[in-house]
This record gives sequence, C-alpha cells and structure tokens, in this order.
Amino acid sequence: MRYLSRSFLSAPLAFFIASGSAQCTPVHLTAEQDHQRMMGLLHIQSLRPGPSGTAGAPNATNYDEDKAGPFSKVPDPLILNNGKRVTSAKMWWKQGRPQIVNAFDEDVLGRTPRGIPAVHWEIVSTTNEKNGDVPIITKKLVGHVDDSACPAIKVDIDVTLSTPANAAGPVPVIMELDFPAEFMAQMAKRFPNMPKPTGPTWQQQVLAKGWGYASYIPTSVQADNGGGLTEGIIGLVNKGQPRSVDDWGALRAWSWGASRALDYFETDKAVDAKHVGITGHSRYGKASLVTMAYDPRFAIGYISSSGESGAKLYRHIFGEQVENVAGTQEYHWMAGNFLKYAGPLKTDDLPVDANELIALCAPRPVFISGGATQGDGWVDAKGMFLAAAGADAVYRLLGARGLDTSDFPPMLTGLTSGALAFRQHGEGHTPMPNWPYFIEWAARWM
Repeated sequence: MRYLSRSFLSAPLAFFIASGSAQCTPVHLTAEQDHQRMMGLLHIQSLRPGPSGTAGAPNATNYDEDKAGPFSKVPDPLILNNGKRVTSAKMWWKQGRPQIVNAFDEDVLGRTPRGIPAVHWEIVSTTNEKNGDVPIITKKLVGHVDDSACPAIKVDIDVTLSTPANAAGPVPVIMELDFPAEFMAQMAKRFPNMPKPTGPTWQQQVLAKGWGYASYIPTSVQADNGGGLTEGIIGLVNKGQPRSVDDWGALRAWSWGASRALDYFETDKAVDAKHVGITGHSRYGKASLVTMAYDPRFAIGYISSSGESGAKLYRHIFGEQVENVAGTQEYHWMAGNFLKYAGPLKTDDLPVDANELIALCAPRPVFISGGATQGDGWVDAKGMFLAAAGADAVYRLLGARGLDTSDFPPMLTGLTSGALAFRQHGEGHTPMPNWPYFIEWAARWM
C-alpha cells in the first residue's frame, strides 16, 4: 500500500482546510485520501497488507492454533512503566490504571478531546405497547449535541428505551449498540438465510427478569467509515477538519455516545441507573468493551464476538490481525497512531494488549462471548479467552473473582463462576446462542 506524495497532499488539501475553517465547512475526503494523509503525518511509506479471511486465498489468515502464539510476552497490567509491580487496589487506581488508559489513548484508541459540546435530551414520543405478552412503555429519545461552534455539522444521538409498564419502581436496563432499522431491513433482504431467533428474543428474555432494554445507534454519533471523520461528533469537535494522529477514533466516539445515553438514564425515574448494562456484537462488541473500560458507571457488559481491537489479544496471531484494522476499511475506529503498528512497527511493539482493556473494566462483571471457529474464527475465541485470563489478576487484586483458569475450555463449556465470564457457543457470527447464559449469569448483579 503506497501513499500519495506529501506535495500532493499538502497543497490542495491545505487550501481546502484553510478555506473551510473560516466558515466551519467540513473538509470532504474519501477514506483512502484520509488514510494516506494520516500515513503522511506519520512518515509511513507503506503498510503491511492484512490477511484475507477467505480460506485458500494466497494471503489467507492463520487458523492454525500451533502457529498463533503469542510468541512475545503479553504486557502485564500489574507492571508499571517503571517496572514496579502494582500490589494494592490503591496503587492500581492511582498509578496502574491511569498508565494503561494513557497508552490506549496515545497509540490505540485516541484521546477524547476537551470541550466536547453539551447534549440536550428530548423525548420525541412515548408509546404504550407490548413485547410478546409484556406491556411496556417505549420512549423514543434524541440527544441533540450543541452545534453552535459548527452549525454545518449536526449530531443527534438516537436512543430508544423500553421498560415494563407494570414495574413497581426503577428497573435495570440492558442497552444494545444497534444498527438502524433501515440497515437491518436491507441486510434481511440481502441475506435471507441470516440466523433468526427460534425462541424469545433477548429483549423478551430480559423483560422476563423484570428488566428493561434500550437501543442506541452509534452511527447517529459517528459514521462507520473514514470518509466521515470530518463530520459526526469527531468532525464537530474539530470544526470540520481532519484528525491529528492521536485524536479519538470511532470506537471512542461511539462509547462517548453510550455514556451520554447513560446520562439521560440517570434522569429517568423508570431506570435503575446503577444497574445499566451494555452489549454489542462484532464492531459494536469492540465499542461496548471500550465503553465499559472508560465509563465506570456501566454495571455489566455482554461483549459478543468483538475480536481484534476488542477482547482478542493482538499478540495471538489468529483470524483478524492488526494489519486488517489499520487498513482503509477499519482504521477510522482507531487513533491515527495505530497505523504505526502495521508498518514500520509490529504487533509485538504495541505498548498494551486486550487483556489490559478488559482489566480496565475491573472489578465490574464482563461476559466475553464468541462462536465456533468454523463460522466465527475471524474473531478468535481463544484469543479472547486468553485476554480475559490475562485480566484475571487485576480482578483478584480488586476483590473480585475472575476466570480462575488459564486452560481454554471446550466449546459450550461456560466459565461463569466469577465476575469475568467466558463462553464459546457452537454457531457462527451471532450473539444469540449465549444470551440465555449471559442473562442467567448477570442476574447475580442486576
């Protein structure tokens, strides 16, 4: 992968940036143009191409556990930058955790900027309806982000909240990072054989516990592509200009939106805001884990098939790899600095790994889920297990029970005794099979 010459990038792009900034008109770049611009800022000549997920392809990814490693030492979340060991909860909160957060901010996820505009929540509609046999009250919510600094960029956070109509008081809520209804309808037409629930939906399962549920649309906060980085909340804060190398990417932006939804829940008398859980699948599993790591108000997480840049160890070379995430299709999830680890640096040079992202959630309960290798191998179930096991010591330091094992369990064998849980179901890239196991486990805390 080659980048355009710096002279090409600097002259016309500088003109558009300069002319756009005066009136706060967003600069329009394609993902390829912005990706190349970021490579130029980092003085990177080329990136290693990511492997293909197609079996038999010349550059097919590794699905052989004997070749997966890790072949280098995984960072220990309890070792400080100066080499000293974290030996107490106080030392973790004062020294260990902040150092890990800073490393993720600098080189992996990007820094959330200061001065993010305020959000004003509006209840657009309130509807009395039923989900199955349960009467519910559904509120359609919009979080209007103050756009006075750049009126050309509007951000309205899309959230729907449903709670049992007959609840005697505030109820726990599970919030899902979700796709727009229009997108899901298109996907259903395009893939008519997509797996469908054969029993109660997860929403009906949580209603049976007396809980509520919510749907949050992350793309209402930030588009899921590199061409959208000068719009959405990232573009609004930057007044329509491209990112710097350590600016936040979409994962942090999506997690910011989830936190703003929780701000609203804290004001709604129907919600027990101390018991709000978060869930997401695939890329939204990544964002859900990031949200748990950065916002301690979320009580519990169901992290489904999150894979690389989620719960999967970067250093476990199986399925999706760093080079895939650094490519033009996914780089917008991350800080620009992340590109360095696909060239000239390597995965082993990363200052952190996914075990430390999970450790940032401690001591709160987190359920890590993945599917069978035949169907969900791209997300690397064993790599996610190894990361969870690598966070175990932090949970124990903080007085919570972790996985209690470093032995990868057989498929369909849940590890659900502690605040860290793991289960690999036997189906493909879907969260559905593990929902009953998560809910049964979560009931201890919710």
